[in-house]
Amino acid sequence: MTAVTSTAVRPTAPQRPRRRITWSKPVIYFIALILVAAMLAPVAYIVIGGFRTNSEISQDPAGLPTVWHVSNYLDVLSSEVFWREAGNSVIAAVATTLLVVVLGLMASFALARYSFRGRGLIYTLFTAGLMFPITVAITPLYILVRSLGLMNSLAGVIIPQVAFALPMTIVILVPFLQAIPAELQEAASIDGCGRLGFFWRMVLPLSRPGVVTVGILAFIASWNSYMLPLFILNDDTSFTLPLGVQAFSSQYSMDTAKVLAFVSLSMLPALIFFSIFERRIVGGLTGAVKG
Repeated sequence: MTAVTSTAVRPTAPQRPRRRITWSKPVIYFIALILVAAMLAPVAYIVIGGFRTNSEISQDPAGLPTVWHVSNYLDVLSSEVFWREAGNSVIAAVATTLLVVVLGLMASFALARYSFRGRGLIYTLFTAGLMFPITVAITPLYILVRSLGLMNSLAGVIIPQVAFALPMTIVILVPFLQAIPAELQEAASIDGCGRLGFFWRMVLPLSRPGVVTVGILAFIASWNSYMLPLFILNDDTSFTLPLGVQAFSSQYSMDTAKVLAFVSLSMLPALIFFSIFERRIVGGLTGAVKG
């Protein structure tokens, strides 16, 4: 008899795929760094310039301060004008944000959850509002505000800002509210929850990312608004910070360092506010696109 010998076949180890060196990611990162540097360079120049003296700025505009002078910032913070204008900006921004969120959420809830005649037309009108910036309508808006007797008052700034912020708010919030399952509303109605109860208990918590997003966008837009207050506010006591920067730079045109310090303190709240809630803005806009 012949013995049959069998040789065991060893399994070959899977070969690791060779990584191809692609230059696309480093190039993208490099371009992104250049763009970030280009955007942050003016901000850094303004902030650092507030710590310099006028002679240093005139001799070497792009240099660093030899001695960091805090007196420019302390002079601005000790002035009553800065805090009055900051208070006006806070009142206008907070009031605009609250009205935009409340009115936009109610209008979006009706457009997203209920079927009625003319719903598509109303949504189209709100969407068309995105094509008309406030600079286009500034002349008729000025005439309307003057006819209503709201000149030189923060109400004359707040109401138009709310009107021009509502289209973006509704466009962002409607997909959030449409994504809520109809079965959830039916189950809530079976449990005895009415429309207002469903709105407060279910809609608000589920649409929180979108609400936070539109609130942040409305606050920053109101804080940085310049064109509308320029036409509506003519009294120094009602100036907001953007107008205050212009008036301060005209008054202290020879003191460049103090002007830079004033500008730095004026834009600092918006930068901090946007930096803290940046992820919420991205998350809210992502949810709106998915919806």
